[in-house]
Amino acid sequence: MQRNIQASFLAKHWGLVSLPLPADKQRKISLKSSIAAPAMTHVNLTTTAKLQLLRDQLKKHRLTAWLTPRQDEFQGEYVAAYAERLKWLTGFAGSWGVAIVTLKDAAIFVDGRYTIQVKEQVDTKLIKPQSLIDAPPSTWIEKNLKKGDRLGFDPLLTTAADAEKLATACKQAGAALVAVSQNLVDLIWADQPEKPAGTIAVHPQQFAGKSVPEKLEEISKSLAKSSADAVVLAEPSSISWILNIRGNDVPFTPVVQAYAIIRKKGKSELFIDPAKVPEDVRDHLAAVCSIRKPAEIEKSLAALGKKRATVLIDRTSVPARIASTLTKAKAKLVAGTDPCSMPKAQKNRAEQQGARAAHLRDGAAMVKFLHWLEQNAATGDLTEWQVAEELRAFRAMSDVFKDLSFGTISASGPNAAFPHYHVEEATSRKLNTNELFLIDSGGQYEDGTTDITRTVIIGQPTDEMRDRFTRVLKGMIQITMMRFPKATTGAHIDAFARVALWKAGLDYDHGTGHGVGSYLSVHEGPARISKTGQVALQPGMILSNEPGYYKEGHYGIRIENLLLVSKPEAIEGGDRDMLGFETLTLCPIDRRLIETRLLTKEELDWLDHYHAGVWRELRPMVDGPTANWLTKACAPLR
Repeated sequence: MQRNIQASFLAKHWGLVSLPLPADKQRKISLKSSIAAPAMTHVNLTTTAKLQLLRDQLKKHRLTAWLTPRQDEFQGEYVAAYAERLKWLTGFAGSWGVAIVTLKDAAIFVDGRYTIQVKEQVDTKLIKPQSLIDAPPSTWIEKNLKKGDRLGFDPLLTTAADAEKLATACKQAGAALVAVSQNLVDLIWADQPEKPAGTIAVHPQQFAGKSVPEKLEEISKSLAKSSADAVVLAEPSSISWILNIRGNDVPFTPVVQAYAIIRKKGKSELFIDPAKVPEDVRDHLAAVCSIRKPAEIEKSLAALGKKRATVLIDRTSVPARIASTLTKAKAKLVAGTDPCSMPKAQKNRAEQQGARAAHLRDGAAMVKFLHWLEQNAATGDLTEWQVAEELRAFRAMSDVFKDLSFGTISASGPNAAFPHYHVEEATSRKLNTNELFLIDSGGQYEDGTTDITRTVIIGQPTDEMRDRFTRVLKGMIQITMMRFPKATTGAHIDAFARVALWKAGLDYDHGTGHGVGSYLSVHEGPARISKTGQVALQPGMILSNEPGYYKEGHYGIRIENLLLVSKPEAIEGGDRDMLGFETLTLCPIDRRLIETRLLTKEELDWLDHYHAGVWRELRPMVDGPTANWLTKACAPLR
């Protein structure tokens, strides 16, 4: 496998060391790619063999250790096949994690969603699982590296903020963080897939709600407040949002993988392979944005430095290589938040209406699916894979369905205890009687993105299942019914979803909710409902509400609706306007799993009112037998 690479440089920055390559390995490198793998013959390798090949590269490049994150050069949750380096090296298929391989040891860091999964997928005798939260890579580095050690990393796959943390940890250990222009995993991955080459498309203004000039003017004003002349955008969803374009390079998320420079005055620049930009997109962008080849970003960054421009970068999304390049070019860097993140998160009227329409459509598909599941699950012949494919087929009946919004989590029995279980056809488990089945799924429609989880019983539930399910439901309802003042963050309300579980000595090891994009990423920042969610909730934001409970080796429960943050309104007798939530998701909650004695009158009233709304909205959209099933599924509980 050969790839064409062009020149770049790395400045010494935050204590980073740029590794000089051996003479026979020197190549021209650019921000376009960090891939430079010679033709190789070894394929279908064991983990032991892969680690040995990587260690051979460590010795050749005079390194002590190598860091492999899940991210690609755009820091995305979903990556194209060529960027699945962590999975190829370790076997771990989760959406987030990082591995460090030394000459003798190896560790993989994952969060609470994947504590079970990592043990199933990774050879833990060779690669030791670590907590990404309790003992992150920086802590591990300080304890395991020693004076004189050299930790190599790819500066395109690591953000400026993460690079600084790694450099600090290395300094504490007396080691050096070494930015390497060639990714060592790419050097040993013989059958690494090619980069995707799909074309991009215009996202119509009827769904976007605002024109590109309007959005650019908004960001220009934001730059003026930051006293910045320009911002470098490395977050694909921000670039897709501000330019009203969409792509298909990565699974499930219709973002455009590119970098962009947005100026306070003058034309913006989009750095992308010109072959991926059709004529209608060129016409769409012609007045406001120039199309540049990826390698040309070097020249544009240098030009910013030559003008001594003040450049805003979000260090949590901009790769370390871009930050280093700007520093060497002598641009003045201002660290700040991606100026697109908040306006993107606060959906405008058109985006809100699109979300409601998408959820109505998605709810009808879910109801048809749940009716079908109840008719067929008891046979014992259905597999998790077959069920996931059936749900996709129901969604695909809509002529505006584009794709799933993430890989469906179709989990039966003990598999549902993996919060982010990944189903594969070859290992798919059958749905068995008297077991819980969890289905977490979503759709991408041109007018909105959906995400819903329902847990249902196949057969008869145990008393424990009903108790746990109802406690999870109580938490979901408590969040939904909340009224809260301005400046309230996700951290302020996360505990309300857990109280009923805490009272029984139970909890779950993931956040309660994440932001959701508008025909963009199903996991969108900056707001979230979690113990660490520090961004204030604002009107127009769409967030998931998905508490859960997981009993390892037995079952898992999660109930998820999407919520739209509503404008502040007065409460009778109160003296402050309060924000609240509008429920977007329309789908019954399994009544067979509800222990009504655990619900308060207020919670029962909410649930009956919710089911009445689901029945009213969805009944006209389904056939007779499904409508009859829906009537029973939405019947009042009292």
